Amino acid sequence: MRKCFLFILPAFLLFIACKTDKVQKIDRNALVERNNPHVKEIEELSSLSVGNGNFAYTVDATGMQTFPEAYAAGVPLGTQSQWGWHSFPNPEKYRTEETLKNYNFRGWEEPYAVQFNEPGRPKEAADYYRINPHRLHLGNIGLELIKEDGSLAKTEDIKSIDQTLKLWDGVIDSKFTVNGDSVAVKTASHPQKDQVGIAVSSPLIAKGKLGINFRFSYPTGKHTDDACDRTVPEKHKTIIESQDDNSLVFKRTLDTTIYYVTIRWTGKATIAEKEAHYFVLTPADDKFSFTCEFTDKNPAGSSNSAEDTFTKSSEYWQAFWQNGGAVDFSQCTDERAKELERRIVLSQYLMAIQSAGMYPPQETGLTYNSWFGKYHLEMHWWHASHFALWKRTDLLERSMDWYAKAYPVAKSIAERQKFKGARWMKMTDPSGMEAPSKVGSFLTWQQPHFIYMAELIYRNNPSDEVIKKYGFLVEETAEFMASFATYEELEGRYVLKGLIPAQETLRASETINPPFELSYWHYAMSVAQQWREREGKQRKPQWDELIDKLSPLAYNSDGLYLAAEDAVDTYKDIRYTSDHMAVLGSVGILPMNKLIREDYMKNTLHWIWDNWNWGKTWGWDYPMTAMNAARMGEPEKAVGALLMDKRTNTYLVNGHNYQDARLRVYLPGNGGLLTAIAMMCAGWDGNETNTPGFPKDGKWNVIWEDLAPMP
Repeated sequence: MRKCFLFILPAFLLFIACKTDKVQKIDRNALVERNNPHVKEIEELSSLSVGNGNFAYTVDATGMQTFPEAYAAGVPLGTQSQWGWHSFPNPEKYRTEETLKNYNFRGWEEPYAVQFNEPGRPKEAADYYRINPHRLHLGNIGLELIKEDGSLAKTEDIKSIDQTLKLWDGVIDSKFTVNGDSVAVKTASHPQKDQVGIAVSSPLIAKGKLGINFRFSYPTGKHTDDACDRTVPEKHKTIIESQDDNSLVFKRTLDTTIYYVTIRWTGKATIAEKEAHYFVLTPADDKFSFTCEFTDKNPAGSSNSAEDTFTKSSEYWQAFWQNGGAVDFSQCTDERAKELERRIVLSQYLMAIQSAGMYPPQETGLTYNSWFGKYHLEMHWWHASHFALWKRTDLLERSMDWYAKAYPVAKSIAERQKFKGARWMKMTDPSGMEAPSKVGSFLTWQQPHFIYMAELIYRNNPSDEVIKKYGFLVEETAEFMASFATYEELEGRYVLKGLIPAQETLRASETINPPFELSYWHYAMSVAQQWREREGKQRKPQWDELIDKLSPLAYNSDGLYLAAEDAVDTYKDIRYTSDHMAVLGSVGILPMNKLIREDYMKNTLHWIWDNWNWGKTWGWDYPMTAMNAARMGEPEKAVGALLMDKRTNTYLVNGHNYQDARLRVYLPGNGGLLTAIAMMCAGWDGNETNTPGFPKDGKWNVIWEDLAPMP
């Protein structure tokens, strides 16, 4: 009996050790704090932000927006919100109907909102509705730093910079010197209000050499910029609506847009108008703190201090980091692990402040305008699906509510084109209006996103409440998809045509059966049937027929999948081997299905890895490749894709995914990274391997918690 006990004991201890290793708790505070961004110089790409998903405020190395011009071509010093939109006057009374042009892809006329090349009223109308509405820069809040000679300090006068974004508390601490005097600034955003709290400490205040400036601009209406035009002061108004000893309210009027800026401070201070739309608040004490709140309505009398804002920020961010997913790479020995962990931690922060609002986000978030500040629904999955996989589903649900508001417009688009259901637009704004586009209006891969994201929400909360909330729009989304697919009697199959696929180098008039869209139709229609069953309804026979008879992915004689059924030159024409390698999304973003052969997909991955025009890719192409590689059982390529040394896979000191001189911020890349990491750790339905996306070479001892598997 004793011998038996001695034999069993080591095995039992080994079992306990294995179990202990598997449930090892991550030191989340250490994980977050070792990845705090640290800035030591004024550099246009190194600005830092605070925010809450509906509002963000981006600062330079002074902790405020002191030098906006110096950062305009980098990561601009934006102050943006979800409600802050503006439209230029429309004296010509352009109508959205004037942007429509008919196309015949299926035997009938389908009107699409497009851009026009030829001069005339249709072109002018399309240009107007493409630009309008556009997102506003709500105002710069900076330091008024005065040198000994009375002139304003310049960037070269700022010395001994020591700035840290303390992620655990959502606070930016900034220290520097001017004229030999020290300045300390603390900056945070209120988690529920469009408000910043700022505290400033410096002997310069008593010397009359430091104030707080507030500068307001008119929008530029440009495709991509900081949205600040300071050359037309006569086009807008800034007045002090009300004022007392410790507060004031600015009223801003830009054409028909009106909003308010409320400043509240502690201690003594005076306000003066330096020039039109430029005000300076001059404090009396060496330590000064204030809040600045932006609202679309005249503010109520409630108030809170900067210290309250710091406390609220700390409470919010500590709860954020201590709940939801976490991934720790500290026990990995691969030299790339530290950088991958940095990107992951910073991406979580950035997506929470930039992409977790009440509307789908623009690609540059709340930092600066791209595509006029409008958002792209085909990017919504990249911005937000990771929230569910990291078990922060509430942050995804914030923007999902918008679809119910946009539904009447989506329904009208489908009806206009003689389809059933609701057709989700590509480029839009809070109103749901479809922005004219020569490409975007023909995209369809945004359509199944709603079903995919609703399913992610349901998987985390399988309840009647979720079914009731999203079921109708799941049904309407699928109705459009079913009616969009064309049945070919002679071949007994359904095809997808008359669309521009995710790989946007293809043309709508030529494209038939792009692979990613085929796979997405199969997945989303299957899920839509499951939702009907959950609601107690019968499966739709027509939908089952579509699922059963969807065309398989087209391939060539080498066993490589084509960019589309008609794209026989896929591996010869650079047009097909540039932009997004969307074929890889067919398995990766999506689960394997009967339309796809695994050996052909693996062949395709290998060819793309060795031959793709990687210089013509976008930030989310790398996580898409990683997810495909993980499902194909090639974890080395999965990690390699996430850390591939390419310009569009660059992550700045602040965590932003840099693309090029136009898109210095590209949040779909950050969101894609988080989605890929979740599935590389937690796997996907049917997978039984722990961390299936990481090599089993002893160098990737990845510890993770509270992540959900992908479908």
